[in-house]
Amino acid sequence: MKKFILLLTVLFAQHGVAQAQALQYRPLNPAFGGNTFNYQWLQGSALAQDTNKDPNAKSTASTRPDPNSATEFSANLQRQLLSRLSRQLLDRQFGEEGLQEGTFQFGDLQVEVTEGSDGVIIRISDGKGGESTITVPYF
Repeated sequence: MKKFILLLTVLFAQHGVAQAQALQYRPLNPAFGGNTFNYQWLQGSALAQDTNKDPNAKSTASTRPDPNSATEFSANLQRQLLSRLSRQLLDRQFGEEGLQEGTFQFGDLQVEVTEGSDGVIIRISDGKGGESTITVPYF
């Protein structure tokens, strides 16, 4: 038994001093002092693990209309017509003839052009309660 203890003592003595390293804490989360480049990764991981859904939230699939070629064509045609009408209106208002105040009707849209102290004021209302005001300053 003495030989065994002596053998263990010799083995431990030859092994040398225990080596250690300094441990440093580095947070990952940028909110706690971590690297700011970790933010996107942390957010992506959190969203991927999120299994809770809002029961009151509307589904995005049910609110979008079904896109088909007829609806797209109709919407594209409407945009082109409104664009052409607005170009004609601006050419007529700011052309060589000068400013002509008045109210113009384009289907459901009503465009009112008036001269104000800051410039030309254009009010657009859609007939459903929506209204926009654009002020074109004088040069």
